Amino acid sequence: MQILKNGVTKRVPGPTVINYHIDYKMDTKRGHEVPIIGKKQAFFGKEWSEKEAADLLHLGKLTSQAKNCMNCHTLLGNGAYFAPDLTKAWLDPAWQNGGPLQGMTGKNTVEEAMAEFLQHPSQYPTHARMMPDLGITADEAKGLVAFLKHMSSIDTNGFPRNFSKTVETFKAGGSHAH
Repeated sequence: MQILKNGVTKRVPGPTVINYHIDYKMDTKRGHEVPIIGKKQAFFGKEWSEKEAADLLHLGKLTSQAKNCMNCHTLLGNGAYFAPDLTKAWLDPAWQNGGPLQGMTGKNTVEEAMAEFLQHPSQYPTHARMMPDLGITADEAKGLVAFLKHMSSIDTNGFPRNFSKTVETFKAGGSHAH
């Protein structure tokens, strides 16, 4: 894999990807969905510089390790299967406008809704196995959300499989994507 700059590759965008809209679309040539980096989009109400974004992602990574997120969740195929896979959590339609998780939190953006949930998960019942309150601060939540958005921008060769099918299930009235 060709390294472009600062450890960034064609499949792993740099930290400032948090300043852009991220979506997925089917690549028929490759036979699976690929991330699409779209137009600029404010993240927590601002555009983040390279250093600010890198620092925020680093905080998110350290927080995910300190709070042992992978004891329950999966990221890029690693971790546990007790709670939802977080590889593409940013793209889960439950967090999008009109989605039940965003609606529950009363927040206007995906990042605000996710951060609110991470700070107070017991206030938002989502599953029989609820996420415990881990004492995540506002800054840690912001870092975790940046980390999750960045994870969703990585070209994972179609992993996790059937993500688009779970999204379609959700849109048809099923539970949120895992």
